[in-house]
Amino acid sequence: MTSLDRRSVLRAAASAAAAGALVSGCDPHRDADAGAVRSAGGPSPSRAGHAPPALAHAARPPTRVPGLPVQIAHGPRTGRAVALTFHGRGDPKMATALLAEAERAGAKVTVLAVGDWLDEQPAMARRILDGGHELGNHTMHHRNICALPAAEAYAEISRCADRLRALTGTIGSWFRPSQARRATDLVAGLARKAGYPHVLSYDVDSLDANDPGAPAVQRTVLDAVGPGSVVSLHLGHAGTVAALPPILDGLRRRGLRAVTTTELVT
Repeated sequence: MTSLDRRSVLRAAASAAAAGALVSGCDPHRDADAGAVRSAGGPSPSRAGHAPPALAHAARPPTRVPGLPVQIAHGPRTGRAVALTFHGRGDPKMATALLAEAERAGAKVTVLAVGDWLDEQPAMARRILDGGHELGNHTMHHRNICALPAAEAYAEISRCADRLRALTGTIGSWFRPSQARRATDLVAGLARKAGYPHVLSYDVDSLDANDPGAPAVQRTVLDAVGPGSVVSLHLGHAGTVAALPPILDGLRRRGLRAVTTTELVT
């Protein structure tokens, strides 16, 4: 992407953010309005039965850290690393622009992808991993997983895991519950059954899903972040794209660096 293209993307992002133009992420009211629950289905016929493409960076299997709790909200407070974690959904152009900004700053992020987004945008799995980032599971349809019966909750986890395996060869490094900061004991147990030893929570909520604008997202993150923080952010929101460069600059000035969640906790 040229510097002119980059400026154009960021200008478009800032304009859209100011207008509150993009809708995605973990706001349950947004999901209800948008009719986010779709048929579980399977991979499209064009992808069914094909091996995942070769990746420049191998997909990590689920992260297991002996001694850490089942639900992880932050990493060590004694280091200088933080994890920027993104709920994976939305316009792929916005997602690609955000990843490019992270890479330009030498940062690595963790994307928790929604399964039906992967069905619609299968190339994004490869784009995330090829950038050296980390990929995980954020359920199949982004339903309120903690309110679902056990069988439906397990299907939300396992079907997204199936999509990740088909695209990358593994079920992803982490599971994060949809529409919930923490998993119930039931959902944590179902995630473990699906192959995820830990549930990834967070200690800093950027509130970017409410589209408050880039300055507000930047301020919310930098006011709360510290060593070991796991920050919750969203793909598909223009304000987040525009806020990322000043967030990364603010971290750098504090001597903090953005790494994958697995690097943070291991």
